[in-house]
Amino acid sequence: MEHIDHVLIVDDDREIRELVSSYLKKNGLRVTAVADGRHMRSFLEANSVDLIILDVMMPGDDGLVLSRELRAGRRKAVPIVMLTARTDEMDRIIGLEMGADDYLAKPFSARELLARIKAVLRRTRMLPPNLQVSEAGQLLSFGKWKLDTTARHLVDSDGTVIALSGAEYRLLRVFIDHPQRVLNRDQLLNLTQGRDAELFDRSIDLLVSRVRQRLGDDAREPTYIKTVRSEGYVFSMPIEITEAR
Repeated sequence: MEHIDHVLIVDDDREIRELVSSYLKKNGLRVTAVADGRHMRSFLEANSVDLIILDVMMPGDDGLVLSRELRAGRRKAVPIVMLTARTDEMDRIIGLEMGADDYLAKPFSARELLARIKAVLRRTRMLPPNLQVSEAGQLLSFGKWKLDTTARHLVDSDGTVIALSGAEYRLLRVFIDHPQRVLNRDQLLNLTQGRDAELFDRSIDLLVSRVRQRLGDDAREPTYIKTVRSEGYVFSMPIEITEAR
């Protein structure tokens, strides 16, 4: 039997739940819609889903809290698309750091949401060619660091472990898999989130800054991720690949 993707919508706005549910069902998806985190937890206890749509601004536990909770639990691999009335860049970054796979600001079109859902599902099911080799469990070494592709964290030369958010890990992986190559914001967004940059979208710059902090990289004289003025960024260190034990 052909698999029908099951989407769970968590939004306190009944009109949005009904409109989005109707549109997604008409386009071949199975949909369940609930109003809050309590009902989301209850549903997930007995059911599995392929993707979760989370509204950020909800009474009680908001979408950021629920996303962090999902990423720490047994549903940590389920992709998440966040909906929010906020358009501030930092809110977008926080959403991605809490584990969201994509982020859509209200008001939005149902067609765009469907496109985002399909893109996220496609990315989670089919690794891009540049990620296929190292997902088997490898250590990617550069400078004083090793990136563990199984645990998805950094380890320095003293053995200190540095945790990475999902967004930070994806960005660093893209840089490591494209060393010595200048990547612009559009390319980085497309490779990490499967979308093009919006006008004045500086979320990649903020993520680059956070990854530099994790690496102890000085933004004024960076060792690992260098800025190429008017072009983008380049990962300047050679990479050594070893099998993880």
